Amino acid sequence: MPDSSKLILASASPRRRELLAQLGVPFDIVVAHVTEHEATDADPRALVSHNAALKADHVAALHPDRFVLGADTTVFVDGTVLNKPRDLDDARSMLRRLSGRTHYVFTGIALRHVSRGVRIDDGVTTEVVFRPLSDAQIDDYLSRTNPLDKAGGYGIQDHGDLIVAETRGSFTNIVGLPIEATKQILTQAGLLR
Repeated sequence: MPDSSKLILASASPRRRELLAQLGVPFDIVVAHVTEHEATDADPRALVSHNAALKADHVAALHPDRFVLGADTTVFVDGTVLNKPRDLDDARSMLRRLSGRTHYVFTGIALRHVSRGVRIDDGVTTEVVFRPLSDAQIDDYLSRTNPLDKAGGYGIQDHGDLIVAETRGSFTNIVGLPIEATKQILTQAGLLR
């Protein structure tokens, strides 16, 4: 039986798990089996906020006496949301689109505790500037990492120096969980001091 004082992370993401562990809060993982909103023409802030809340609400309904943290991250450029690529060709196309450009990474965070009536939502945006990339550089990057489980087809933590020139804002937001905002939310809820 899971410890009821522990937080639940409603995510299968190994990156979110690693980042949350850095805060020193004990937590369990319960994957939210929900259908996320992924429209490429959506407002990215609304999309990640909706998906984070969807995950947190789903798992919190199953565990009403536990704190549940949900998060969702996407990449936005040219008025288009770039979700996880369908395949390597789609990832390659995304990286070409981001080449030499500034784009935005949006993450929505939702904390829930049903029996205590806790509903906290937040969002973080980070600017990312890509290096100009040739097709050979894109292929080299793709040969070193798995882009298929990452919004925008890249992970800054996986050989990001090959593709990213500069970031403005939370680095951990780009990875998938903005630690600063998450710490603030967990402190507000009394899970951290």
